Amino acid sequence: MSQIPSIQPSPQALDLARQVLRIEGEAVLALAARINGAFLQALALILNCRGRVIVSGIGKSGHIGRKIAATLASTGTPAFFVHPAEASHGDLGMITAEDVVIGISNSGESAELLNIVPSIKRQGARLIAMTGNENSTLSRDADAHLDAGVAQEACPLNLAPTASTTAALALGDALAVALLDARGFGAEDFARSHPGGALGRRLLTRMRDVMRTGEAIPVVTPAAGIAEAIREITRGGIGMTVVVSPERKVLGIFTDGDLRRAVLRHPSLRDITVGDVMTRGPRVTGPDKLAAEAVEMMEKHKINQIPVVDGEGCLIGALNMHDLFQAKAI
Repeated sequence: MSQIPSIQPSPQALDLARQVLRIEGEAVLALAARINGAFLQALALILNCRGRVIVSGIGKSGHIGRKIAATLASTGTPAFFVHPAEASHGDLGMITAEDVVIGISNSGESAELLNIVPSIKRQGARLIAMTGNENSTLSRDADAHLDAGVAQEACPLNLAPTASTTAALALGDALAVALLDARGFGAEDFARSHPGGALGRRLLTRMRDVMRTGEAIPVVTPAAGIAEAIREITRGGIGMTVVVSPERKVLGIFTDGDLRRAVLRHPSLRDITVGDVMTRGPRVTGPDKLAAEAVEMMEKHKINQIPVVDGEGCLIGALNMHDLFQAKAI
């Protein structure tokens, strides 16, 4: 049985890879010098759009278009992708007069895309062309043209879409970010579009979502003995017990650290109460505060537990750093 020969890359492969990155990097940088009034025109069309942004393109441009549509949608501009060939067979029904269409084609002459342009125009939708040829048919038919042209492809044959697709992708990102800024789209808006991600959890999770409530909160009064406080700390499992008044107002906390300090200062713990050795005026937070704010407070003040109080200062919850880890708010 013959052995399959092993193919080893040549040393020149590294030089070629570096050249590809240089060409694509230069192609993207060159776009910055060509951002002009046409970009603002395209921006205005989308900002004044009462419908959706529909992105379309064929081949590699189609793949780039899907990503641009996804980026727009996740940053406050409702958008989706329509395949131009499928559009000719019914999907044009997804496009209305209130919409803006972004057609992507490096040559500006993609037949599948040009075939649907008359229908788009008849429908009353506005058209933004993103091409590498400002004199192309698609560019001339558009209401605004975004120049994504490149000096050369990164492919040694100057054929495979490489630098041109990278440039189109970067230009789409520039458009999405400019729209984001114009709409005043903030971090919490972004989190609402990404509730399943780490950022969404960090920006949307509030104290009421993760705090321990009811019987799960370790609580004692100032008159409690140290032994009772230790039992409550052990039961609660968050390294402290909250010390409250009869009205449930937070007076202090008693932690493992407070216990160690009490042992050093008092020969007999039987002679003291929790009120004698508790930490008075502890840091507290409210139920509607973001969990991320609690993390920041705990790190700043080097504390591991925090009571949660209502507007009157009465205890309604408590948690420790481990609870925040479990909720993936950190």
